[in-house]
This record gives sequence, structure tokens and C-alpha cells, in this order.
Amino acid sequence: MSWSHGYVADIPYTAHYHPQQSPDVLALACLLNRTESPLPARRDDLTYVEFGCGRGRTALCLAASNPGWRVIGLDLLPAHIAEARALAAEAGIANVEFMEADLVTFDPTMLPEFDIASAHGFWSWVADPVRDGLVRVLAARLRAGGLLHLSYNALPGWQGAIGLQRLLLEAGDRIGGRSDRRAAGALELAQALRAAGAMHLEASQPSGLIDRAKSVSPSYLSHEYMNRFWRPCFQADVQDALEPARLDFVGSAELLENFPELVLTAEQRAVCDRIDEPRLRELTRDLCMPRPLRSDVYVRGARLMSRDVQEQALRELVLCLTRLPDEVIYALKTATGTATLSPDFFRPAVSALADGPRKVGDLLSATGQIGSAVDLVGLLVGSGQAVVVGRPDAEADPDSGAVRHNRAIAAHILRGDPAQSGLASIRLGAGLVCDPDTMVAAVQAAETGDTRRPGAAPPDGRRPIWQHAGVLS
Repeated sequence: MSWSHGYVADIPYTAHYHPQQSPDVLALACLLNRTESPLPARRDDLTYVEFGCGRGRTALCLAASNPGWRVIGLDLLPAHIAEARALAAEAGIANVEFMEADLVTFDPTMLPEFDIASAHGFWSWVADPVRDGLVRVLAARLRAGGLLHLSYNALPGWQGAIGLQRLLLEAGDRIGGRSDRRAAGALELAQALRAAGAMHLEASQPSGLIDRAKSVSPSYLSHEYMNRFWRPCFQADVQDALEPARLDFVGSAELLENFPELVLTAEQRAVCDRIDEPRLRELTRDLCMPRPLRSDVYVRGARLMSRDVQEQALRELVLCLTRLPDEVIYALKTATGTATLSPDFFRPAVSALADGPRKVGDLLSATGQIGSAVDLVGLLVGSGQAVVVGRPDAEADPDSGAVRHNRAIAAHILRGDPAQSGLASIRLGAGLVCDPDTMVAAVQAAETGDTRRPGAAPPDGRRPIWQHAGVLS
């Protein structure tokens, strides 16, 4: 077997900032499930490790947004690590380290003890020795009470596409060449078979994936489908594999999935609610939900809190909007249809947030109703329309690492790099999700007051959002 253990290594992966990997999102997932987490106690001295960091966008953004943290990114591919190190040096981010690491042979003592770890996606793509290596490092270095975020292609949500992936892999092997060439050629065969009426490719899931594959980047297609040990997983099997690291399942980093009424019908909830054992309950939910990707949160030593403590902790959180108030959506599309956010409850809170970040307790008072902090926070943040503000009193500093990060990313975008990132913010303690045009516009607004990227329409009215998030002063 090659040095990559069957993983695609001849073409770099795409680069993105993933908010589900943010410690504040993971801590909120814990809070929604009444479980203690390292935040807020470790707000300014946390150690965060990203396994499979790719080209480093998430780790770099988190480091820039939290200058007191120690952030470490590990990846197998030398090209990924070289790019991440170069970008960190260009932005002058000193509290991030990128390590070229093979988890099969990696020595855990090369890492400090860490509070939070994230491994986005690669569990489904790698051989068993790599998975075992990750668990070995977690067992040795994740602190008691620490969190793990682990996302992976899940069963039964992916079962309809297993045949498609095998076809792409086998056909690609016979085509030869670099991974992206093999994937593109194999996709042509899949399209021809579907057109000929291949029953297992005409079903909605594989057919939809074939259509989507035509519009995604070759690097994404290669890394998603061309790995030798590609295997979607049942949650129970993942939890079994993590057992040596003494990890307890908490919930989902996709925050809306922690609300059964949004993802299950009343009849399905009635059945699932009869089940106390967590693994069986997760399996029954997965059988009811269209969930091809799980984004699980685990804790090393679960400590449950009372509902009163949960409510008070939620009330102390500070939120800010990620979109303009008149753009807030009150009808959310869910797995079971549409969920309506009660206008009488949510609109007054949104109106209060129009003026800037507010404590959740104050937002609840603004509604004039007896309402749930769980619903207010979970639904606004879970729908991506608000974010948790980690440091409400932090001001935008033109000399900060966050500003240097954003400036460096914008410069890469203007040079033709299509990779996406988040707008780093010390106030948020995380990145503000944005597309490349918005990244450039925000940086130009900070430096010149102009929000127009050459050749692109200006993001009208976005300045208040950037100011409230601490991106602009």
C-alpha cells in the first residue's frame, strides 16, 4: 500500500471554513443537550486540534479569532501543510501550528493535552489503521471534559450511493492517470448507465449525486469518491471505535438536529421517545431522517446539568445577527416540511438584535412573552441567522491577527484562489461565514470604506453586520 494508505494524495482538496468545527458551536451543542463543556471557562487559553486540517482554512481562522489559543492542524498531505504554513506566515498568525502527520505512526506526545478536537469528514475515507491512530491520540491527549467533533458519511443515509461510489472507484482505476481525470471519466460512465436505465443509478439519491457531481470541483469529486477505503458508517459502530478514548456521545453540531420536532414527525417521535438507550435511539432517528452526513459531538466524561442551570447559561450568551433583520427567515425548511418561527416571539428579538449584539436574557425580555432560551438560541443560531458572540467587549483592531487573516485571504481571492474562508473576528471568537466576494468587500470596507469588489455587485447594507460582528470598527 502507498504512503497515503489508500487516500487520494495526488490532488489537493478544496478549502473551506466549516462553522460546525467552531468551539462555540460545539459548546452550544453541549448546552442544548444539557452537557458541560470547556467553554466559557477556557475562553482565552484553550488548545484546539484539527485532525485532517486540509489546507488549513478553519484552523487558521480560529487561531486568528482567538489570539490566546493554541491551535494545531494535522494533515497527511505535504501540499496541504505547505500551503497552510505559508498562509499563516503571510498573515502573521503565530498561535497556529501545522504538522505533516501520518496518524498510523504518529506519536501522541508530539501534541500537548488539548481541550477540543475536530475531524471533519475523513473518518469515512480512511483505512482502519488511520482510524485507530486517531483514537489512540485522542485517548492519550484529549483532556477530561474535552470535546470531539467528528463528521462522517453516515448509514443508512448513504446506502443508496454505495454502488455509485464503487462504480466510480473501479472505473477510475481502469482509466488511470491523476485522481481528478479518473473521477471525471468514471462519472461519464455513471451518466451513460443512468441514461440507459440502470435501476440503482436512477433512484433519487445516486441520480442527484450524479447531477451534482457535474457542477462540483474536480478536487472535491476525487476526495469524496476515489478513496480506496471509502466507507459510510453507522453511528453505533463509530461510537464503538471511539470507546478506547472513553468518549460519550452528546448530540449534533448541526444544531437543528438536536430538536426532534424539526427532524421527525409526531408519529416517529412517539416511537423514538420510547427508547432510552442512546445508540438505539440514534439508529431509529437515522432510519427516519435523510441524513447522509453526521456531525457528532462527543465529550470525554459527560457531566449533565439541570434544566435551570441550562436556562441560565443560555440566558448569559450574547448573540448577533448574520443577516439584515428584514432578511431573517421565519419559515425553516426541515426534514419533515416547514417549521415556522413564531413571529410574536422571534420578531421582537430580531428587532433588538438589529441594534447590535444582545444577551439572550435581554432578548427574551424584549419578546414580552414567556419563551424558551433553548428555542431562541438553538433556532436562530442553528438556522445560521445568528452567531454566539464570544467576547462582546472586543473591538476591531486594525493591527490584530484577525484583520491580517482577512486581508491575506482577500488577497488570495483577488489573485484567483477560489477557496472560501470565514471572516475572522476576535469579538466572535470564530469566523463569520461568507463567500469570496463578501470577504473582499469586508476587507475593502475596513481599509477604504468601499464595499465593491472590482467586477462584482456591492453587498448592500452589510456594514452593520460586519460592525456588530467585530469585523469593522
